[in-house]
Amino acid sequence: MNESAALNESGAGLPASSWLEAEAFDANRTLALSSAALEFHVNPWDIMLCLSGTVIACENAIVVAIIFYTPTLRNPMFVLIGSLAIADLLAGMGLILNFAFQYLVSSETISLITVGFLVASFTASISSLLAITVDRYLSLYNALTYFSEKTLHYVHLMLVATWGVSIALGLLPVLGWNCLDDASTCSIVRPLNRTNLTLLATSFFVIFALMLSLYFKICKIVCHHAHQIALQQHFFTTSHYVATKKGVSTLAIILGTFGASWLPFAIYCLVGEREYPPVYTYATLLPATYNSMINPIIYAYRNTEIQRSIYMLFCGCFQTKGSYRSRSPSEV
Repeated sequence: MNESAALNESGAGLPASSWLEAEAFDANRTLALSSAALEFHVNPWDIMLCLSGTVIACENAIVVAIIFYTPTLRNPMFVLIGSLAIADLLAGMGLILNFAFQYLVSSETISLITVGFLVASFTASISSLLAITVDRYLSLYNALTYFSEKTLHYVHLMLVATWGVSIALGLLPVLGWNCLDDASTCSIVRPLNRTNLTLLATSFFVIFALMLSLYFKICKIVCHHAHQIALQQHFFTTSHYVATKKGVSTLAIILGTFGASWLPFAIYCLVGEREYPPVYTYATLLPATYNSMINPIIYAYRNTEIQRSIYMLFCGCFQTKGSYRSRSPSEV
């Protein structure tokens, strides 16, 4: 950390356009850094973010391709999983582009565009997780009418709201809600100002609270269904207990993974100051990106329909026997 401070003082450190720079903006220092670069230093944290983005992009590109080219994956659940995969794919690409632009093209305009792109992508990813949670709740609460046109209408509305709000939040830094003109308003994520970052963090906590509430209701419905089955069969078999426990455990894993990934960064966004060392921002942001790396494993690769499509894509000779019907989220 001392070495990083020394590099910044000497004018041979990281590029001043870094979107994670926590120190005050100085136009003269920026000019000096851009003109004198005999030594080229790469921040190891930026390398890890770039590697994370590469893995995220590769994982989710496969999911997007499979859903797009498989006609049977067209029910509301897979539409929402596709939206999540696209958002995570864009987030991964954004991390890669941020690394490339940060060290190859030092420009305030490009920095704003990159930050806006990342904000929109990660917001769409988190919002898609909420939409998937709503879909799973509807598939249990309205199981008899889930495959109706009404459900598809709800899904389309959720997609429009998800991407509309995400794009709007991503455009805020580009449209002027940044700290380039007033360094005192900068947040821990430069060039976002404190008000912008507080809005994003608050939005995350609202979405997380909604997901907690919905998954709690889902657990109640699952346990109620298991109890009804036990009453109909006059006893609660071991298989019913195992299935119920597995379902509740899966929900706990989903929420635990999401919370463990994003909560540290969201909390630090509210309590952190721009004077704090940038390493704190990196250390909380990097785990947040891992959520986009884990999402395709939880929501896509564990799904038997997508597994079947992967086998058909990579093996070619895989043949299905008998008729096949795509299952609902409640069955999954």
